[in-house]
Amino acid sequence: MALFGTNGVRGIVNKELTPETALNLARSLAAFLWERKSETDCRTAPTVILGTDTRISGMMLKSAAAAGLLASGVTVVDVGIVPTPSLQYYVKNRAEADAGIIITASHNPREYNGLKLIASDGTEFSREDEKIVEKIYHSQKFIAADWLKTGGIRFENNCNEEYLTGILAIIDRKAIEKKSFKIVTDTGNGAGSLTMPDLMSRLGCRVLALGAQPDGTFPWRNPEPLPEALQEAAAVMRESAFDLGVAQDGDADRAVFIDENGDFIDDEIMLAAVEKYVLHKEKGPVVTTVGTSLCFTDIAKDEEAEIYYTAIGSVDVGRKMAEVGAVYGGEGNGGIIYPRHQICRDGAMAAALVLEMMAHTGMKASEIKDTVPVYFNKKTKIRLSVPDLENAMAEIADKIIAASDLLEYSEIDRTDGLKLWFGGRAWLLIRPSGTEPIIRITAEAKSEEEVLKYLEIGKKYVSEIA
Repeated sequence: MALFGTNGVRGIVNKELTPETALNLARSLAAFLWERKSETDCRTAPTVILGTDTRISGMMLKSAAAAGLLASGVTVVDVGIVPTPSLQYYVKNRAEADAGIIITASHNPREYNGLKLIASDGTEFSREDEKIVEKIYHSQKFIAADWLKTGGIRFENNCNEEYLTGILAIIDRKAIEKKSFKIVTDTGNGAGSLTMPDLMSRLGCRVLALGAQPDGTFPWRNPEPLPEALQEAAAVMRESAFDLGVAQDGDADRAVFIDENGDFIDDEIMLAAVEKYVLHKEKGPVVTTVGTSLCFTDIAKDEEAEIYYTAIGSVDVGRKMAEVGAVYGGEGNGGIIYPRHQICRDGAMAAALVLEMMAHTGMKASEIKDTVPVYFNKKTKIRLSVPDLENAMAEIADKIIAASDLLEYSEIDRTDGLKLWFGGRAWLLIRPSGTEPIIRITAEAKSEEEVLKYLEIGKKYVSEIA
C-alpha cells in the first residue's frame, strides 16, 4: 500500500496515522539521510528541522518523529509551531539542514494529521526520493545508533521571524504602505495565525484578524478555506469598508481572497491574475498543473512565456519550476509559488504579492477578475465507499473509454487521473485525491451551460462505482 499521497503522509489520527507511523517514517528518513551522507561526508550527523502546525495531535506525532530521528543518530532542531513555508524557508537557509519534517494535514479535516518531508533546498521531497524513503519504511531497514551516538535536540524560536523578514525583503513594501490597505485576515486557528496578521501589519495595513488564536480543534471553521467556510469573513467585508480579505488553510501554505464587496475571488482567477502581473515584471517560464484553468494558459501565451504542465500537487509543480527556471507557478487552490522567495506554495508570500499588485496597478480587489480571460470552472468531489482509489479510477476510465462515441471527446490526457478534452476550450478532469478517499471532478468551458454538462458527465461515471 502506498505511504505517500499528493502531499506527504496523511490519515486519521490514531487510526490510519499513529505514533508508530511517525516514528518509523522518521527512522526511514534518517536511514535515507545517512546513506546520502556516506556518499559525501559521513563525519557529521544529519540534521533535520522539525515543526508542527496547530493540530492538537501535533505534539504526539512530533515527539514520535523526534524519537525516531534521535534513535538513528540524527540531530534535531525543533522550531515549534510554524507554517509549512516558514519551516521550508528555515531549512533552505540553514547550511547544516539536511532535511525537514513538518507535522501537518494542511487543509484536511480536524481529525487528520500528517507528515511532510522537506529537502535541504526547502522544496518538498521529490517523488523519486519519497519512493526511496517508502521502500525503507516497508523494509524496516532502520539504523540503530550506538548509545554514545544517539542524536541531540535543540529548540529554536526564530523561524517565523526569519520567514517574514524574507518576504519583506523582496516585496515593494513602500508602495503597499502608501495605500494603507484595510485587511481582514481569517487564519482559521491554524499556523498562519502566528504570521499572517503580523505580516499585514508590517506592510502598513490596518488589520482585523479573525480566527487568529492557534487552536488545533479549529473551533472557528474547517481548515480548508472554501467559500462556504468563509461566510463570517465575507460578512465582515460586506458590512465595513475593507480592501481585501485573506484566508488560509491549516498549515498556511495557501491563501484565498475575498474582495471589498465580500465576494470570494476564484482561486483560478487569482492564480492567473498574479501570473500576468509577475510576467510583466519578469520574463521566463511558468508552471502549473493539468487541473488549472485555461485562463492561465492564455495569459502565458499572451506574454510569450513558455508553459509547462504537471500532475496535481505542489511537489510536482515546484520540482518542475526548479528544473526549468520558472519565474512563477502554482495551482488553482490558493497555491501560488513565487520562486524569488522560495519554490513552494506560500500563503503569506501570495498575500504580499497580491497587495503589491493592487498597489502598483491601482486595482480594487473586485477588479482583479477583469484582468484575465473568462472561463467557467466548476469543481466537486464524491466520497467513495470502496477502499482502493486506484482500482476505482481504472474502472471509471474503462467505462468512459467504452463510451467514447457517446461522449465525443477529442483527446485524453493521462498525466494525472483522466482528463478529457472537448475541442480546445473545454475539458473534464477526474482524478483520485491523494489525501482523502474521494474522487475529485473538475470541468471547464466557455459557457456555464457547457461546464455544467461536463461536470454532470463526471459525476455520473464516478457515482456508478461510489
